[in-house]
Amino acid sequence: MNQINRLPTGGRVDRNKPLSFLFDGQQYLGCAGDTVASALLANGVSIVGRSSKYSRPRGIVAAGVEEPNALMQLGTGATTTPNVIATQAELFEGLVAKPTNGWPSAKYDLSSVIGAFAPLLPPGFYNKTFMWPAKGWKFYEKFIRQMAGFGRSPTTADPDCYDKLNHHCDVLVIGGGPAGLAAATTAADSGARVIIVDEQCEIGGSLLYSTEHIEGLPALRWVVETEAALAARDNVTILTRTTAFGYYDHNFVAAMERRTDHFRPVPVSTTATGSRQRLHRIRARQVILATGALERIPVFANNDRPGVMLASSVSTYINRYAVAPGKRMVLFACADAAYQTALDWLNAGREVVAVIDPRVPDAGDNNIIGEKAQAVRDRQIEIISGSAIIDVKGRRRVNGAIVAPVSRDFKTVCGSAKIFSCDLIAASSGWSPVIHLSCHTGSKPTWNVEKQAFLPPSRKGSLTAGSINATYNLDACLNEGYRAGFDAATATGFSITKPKSLITRPTHETPPAKIFVVPHERIVTRAPKQFVDFQNDVTAAAIHIATIEGYESIEHVKRYTALGFGTDQGKLGNVNGVAVLANALGKDISGTGTTIFRPAYTPVTFGAIAGRDIGDLLDPVRQTPMHQWHEKNGAIWENVGQWKRPWFYPQGKESMRQAVKRECQAVRNDVGILDASTLGKIDIQGPDAGKFLDRIYTNRLSNLSVGSCRYTMMLKEDGMVFDDGVVARLAKNHYVATTTTGGAAEVLQWMELWLQTEWPTLKVYLTSVTDHWATIAVAGPKSRLVLAKLCDDVELDGDQFKFMHWRLGQVAGVSARIMRISFTGELSFEINVPADCAQFIWQECMIAGAEFGITPYGTETMHVLRAEKGFVIVGQDTDGSVTPFDLGMSWIVNNRKPFSFLGKRSLSRSDTNRKDRKQWIGLQPTDPEAKLPEGGQLVDDATQPLPMKMLGHVTSSYYSPTLNCTIALGFVTNGFNRMGDTVYCPLADGKVVAAKIVSSVFFDSDSERQNV
Repeated sequence: MNQINRLPTGGRVDRNKPLSFLFDGQQYLGCAGDTVASALLANGVSIVGRSSKYSRPRGIVAAGVEEPNALMQLGTGATTTPNVIATQAELFEGLVAKPTNGWPSAKYDLSSVIGAFAPLLPPGFYNKTFMWPAKGWKFYEKFIRQMAGFGRSPTTADPDCYDKLNHHCDVLVIGGGPAGLAAATTAADSGARVIIVDEQCEIGGSLLYSTEHIEGLPALRWVVETEAALAARDNVTILTRTTAFGYYDHNFVAAMERRTDHFRPVPVSTTATGSRQRLHRIRARQVILATGALERIPVFANNDRPGVMLASSVSTYINRYAVAPGKRMVLFACADAAYQTALDWLNAGREVVAVIDPRVPDAGDNNIIGEKAQAVRDRQIEIISGSAIIDVKGRRRVNGAIVAPVSRDFKTVCGSAKIFSCDLIAASSGWSPVIHLSCHTGSKPTWNVEKQAFLPPSRKGSLTAGSINATYNLDACLNEGYRAGFDAATATGFSITKPKSLITRPTHETPPAKIFVVPHERIVTRAPKQFVDFQNDVTAAAIHIATIEGYESIEHVKRYTALGFGTDQGKLGNVNGVAVLANALGKDISGTGTTIFRPAYTPVTFGAIAGRDIGDLLDPVRQTPMHQWHEKNGAIWENVGQWKRPWFYPQGKESMRQAVKRECQAVRNDVGILDASTLGKIDIQGPDAGKFLDRIYTNRLSNLSVGSCRYTMMLKEDGMVFDDGVVARLAKNHYVATTTTGGAAEVLQWMELWLQTEWPTLKVYLTSVTDHWATIAVAGPKSRLVLAKLCDDVELDGDQFKFMHWRLGQVAGVSARIMRISFTGELSFEINVPADCAQFIWQECMIAGAEFGITPYGTETMHVLRAEKGFVIVGQDTDGSVTPFDLGMSWIVNNRKPFSFLGKRSLSRSDTNRKDRKQWIGLQPTDPEAKLPEGGQLVDDATQPLPMKMLGHVTSSYYSPTLNCTIALGFVTNGFNRMGDTVYCPLADGKVVAAKIVSSVFFDSDSERQNV
């Protein structure tokens, strides 16, 4: 386990703390302070994964978040996390990592044979193949699914916990590099509340590997002192290991902090940290984007070979991690800044074979004349100008660079090629500002020809500083940071003196080469693969082919070729891809544009997004005030929405059918009691309340007299049933409406939507009172006798207290609204009392009803009783495609109201008036014990060949103790005119249930029992 590429001195790693880890089944050693990527490079591991399409070997290219190849599956079991970027994963003792692609290993991948069929896999091949024959899917679907995507999600419950934290600040600085630190310092000096967010484990950005000086101090020393000064302030919060992944409207930023991912991933309950990851939701008055820039890699043939790396990443590994990923390097430098890599490589004791620079100075002396170029020349390193690396030697790793002269416009090869032996190619074709966050709300960046970069769009409440503006001079970056901090603090009302300003040191540099795609001896579509997007195997040829096939928009090309998909999000290859497309179309980059960047900037775990909003915190369990009584008396629970409702109350060893039969008979013959507290209740007040309800519901409610109730129905704009319930008028301008249990929140939202957006002039006020009032339904022939023992100030006689009326009275000494409404078809009273009195009233009802055999009943009995009466349950018997007419409820639609109601116009459409619509009917199985399954399809002829012509389906099905047979409700095409016909329900086991179409009302069709 010798770290063959580890340098003996230097770096920011602790050699006294060796760390053992597993990668792809092999054990290696790293050091404290390493990332997984730096540790692998230290151990000489070249292949860290396989490409998604061609299964080509891939090595580490970058040192930061732009790394496209080294996607890792970290951890095992329930704590495993897919698609972690190795350059962002800090090393710890016992870490287990596997490549997300490659079987049985990344080094020896059997899928690599796919590369031989590359000509058969052009862009968009997945849209053109595997379409025929359809039966073939049974064979190749499982193989395609196995090969698709990156990584594997855990299959067991996550033992870790996650949380969320809300912040408000005056100035949010995203990026802890030189510009970000300068901005934070200035803003903090004003007294503003400042938050600094940086994705690395320590702030400093590019200064963590820089050899430059700031104000006479080494860059790293300046970072340490600046951080210490900021950390000492009460008005500054520094968040490291925190990635701002989304920038939304009104300066709302979402950031994800990795709190324990940098040490052994045990469940966090055994640690002192409290959570594994944390989602920070930040509201800032001003946001400063100091996100820096990412280096671009030139597009040349076989540029994806392990051993081809970004020049800045090589410097990072040397200066920060003390790792030199090779012995002999060829530097492909298209700008003077890249020459620093050659100096760093030489200082590490390695050999620079040559520096290849495509630029030719105007002086014609064939010498690059920048300061760093001169420093390299002074070290006796050969600089070959006017040339480029056009191809790479080596299959599993670089063993040579093929170099050839290129024309001054960088479009053609104009000389014979030469091979330079090496094991590392460090390449740079310039920098791309990290503009992703600035574009998250849809704003488009602009192309700057001079700086050869897309620059961030302007945005209210947002400032930019540093390399995001394509400012690469260190002093200039600091000055922009100081200025941005001053402007942000001033904009938030804080006074501050003139911002600090450094004297920008002049540099003598040759302008960078405007090169994106390196020419080859063959045309693009015939050249060896020139990769633009490493992660998705998108080549320059693929983009050219897309244009040949008619794709010209960059957004279309992105989707056709997969350019910028996945975790990469165009960080490394987007600008190169745009340049290739522009060249293929004969346009400039400005005219071609770029794709729209969307959150998330980097992958975010579902755990971090959910936080602790899981289980009962995601979907809280709601209990009625009588919950403890139900539980004590053996209720079996049914989940209805978020509510726990008693399903049935078994006694002794009763089965569900026996318990429901007993409960049904008690309600039909004596008296039953139901907890109906879960019904939604909306208090509606205001001078325009009646007018509002006339517009919301199908029938008229403005003419409802005080003291009366009315059953009503609500439609969506398409005329389909949305919800139903009872509306009671409590006073002239005061109503209360009930809704279905599961629809309460949606109905209130629907009402508020129309009040606020379409009818804002109506004076109406809505309040949800579902939890404030409990409802106890006492139903059955003896229900009046029970209530009479508890209430003596309300005349309960049928002539005085009629059906669909309500009264205010004292029930067991508690003020209550008593409504005479019924969902069972029996004489029934619904007692509405404040929730804190509900259990007392329930117990009093049980005591008062004991002599009459009062029996608690649950939702299953309620469903059976209502089905016997043909009462609809919205959400069970309806599915968003049913009108009141389909239910046989034309009587509930009042077309003579002074105000048109929602959905009225849709009820007059030709489709809603078709004669062959499915209509709600009753179904009586010919075998009284045979039960039609809910959802079962109905046909006229069960012997017809497949596919059968369906007539309708079953919505509700029960055994009726009252009728001593099974009954069902459902929809049948033209069902109202087919009474007495027989239909059939084929079952999955081959059996067929026959049923006669009957009225949906099976019991007491004249409703005499509820009106007594």
